Amino acid sequence: MTTLNHFDERGNAHMVDVGAKAESHRVAIATGTITMQAATLQAITGGTAKKGDVLGVARIAAIQGAKRTAELIPLAHPISINKVAVEFVVNTDLCRIACTATVETHGRTGVEMEALCAASVGLLTIYDMVKAMDRGMVISAVRLLEKRGGKSGDWNAA
Repeated sequence: MTTLNHFDERGNAHMVDVGAKAESHRVAIATGTITMQAATLQAITGGTAKKGDVLGVARIAAIQGAKRTAELIPLAHPISINKVAVEFVVNTDLCRIACTATVETHGRTGVEMEALCAASVGLLTIYDMVKAMDRGMVISAVRLLEKRGGKSGDWNAA
């Protein structure tokens, strides 16, 4: 079983010291979905939502979410992010939009939390922009798909 390294020997939470770790190229990909009524999805894809370009705003929000992760997650390190890419895939049959965020850095700690925050904030922004039409939207399946780099190596959800 893996030791939880956010706790010291007395069980107190602390920020992990990454100062001695080697810098490396690190990538993380996270995803999640939001399911809604067909009319809500049509307003988003048809550009008729009252608040404007829902996916455009959600993309910017997702990027901002990645950049602000250390302000939201108490023990996350503030890191320099090299790249954030956000993709939305619309599934009209299931009335669902998937948000996938890819985050990259060259540093001493991974970007899994940044990718998860990006995907989550992107989905929350979609909800916020069209909630007047559909308060029953469901955000689900937010998860890490892949991480590359670092001491622990690569990982895929497969």
